[in-house]
Amino acid sequence: MALSERHKKILSFVETFTRENEYPPTIREIGAAVGISSTSVVNYNLKVLEREGYIARDKIVSRGLKLVDRSGSGRRAKGDIVSIPLLGRIAAGEPIPIPDSDLPPFGYETIELTRSIIEKEEGIYALQVRGDSMIDALIHDGDIVIMKHQEEAENGELVAVWLKDEKETTLKRFYLERGRVRLQPANPTMEPIYVHPANVEIQGKVVLVIRQLN
Repeated sequence: MALSERHKKILSFVETFTRENEYPPTIREIGAAVGISSTSVVNYNLKVLEREGYIARDKIVSRGLKLVDRSGSGRRAKGDIVSIPLLGRIAAGEPIPIPDSDLPPFGYETIELTRSIIEKEEGIYALQVRGDSMIDALIHDGDIVIMKHQEEAENGELVAVWLKDEKETTLKRFYLERGRVRLQPANPTMEPIYVHPANVEIQGKVVLVIRQLN
């Protein structure tokens, strides 16, 4: 099938976005980039591209969209796989203590993703979510979040936070306001956590969510 101009724009945007951000775009981001206001229309075009073998979509993984190598080799090279260390659990509810151990709770287990989803593995690690405070952000108990290590955060970013005084960790949206930090859950039944900035250590931000369907 000959690609339409719209299909070419979608593929070009997906390639550029993934290369610049190290993770693929959402349906809404694709629509905004190519001038499609309806997510269902974007989804229809993605289905066409998937059917024709230009992209692959993983229904378990949030942002689970990748371009397909059409070189004809038919094989996935070892270099196309990124092994990400699964370092432990993080609370998406009330903060929970990090276990005292020389080894992470999951030992040396890793999560393997294709390089089209995570292009560079430097500073990338995985955590398993415990709790339901981020359900409105489509992160549920048992899901795996892929994190990018960073020590600073912009307002609204979804981050892993170490609370120094409590020696606890939590997964929340970060807001710095009026001399305090608000750690905001994405669950209408839960209240935000307010702490002094000196008590907060940013450990990384979420770049990808791997959904557990069982």
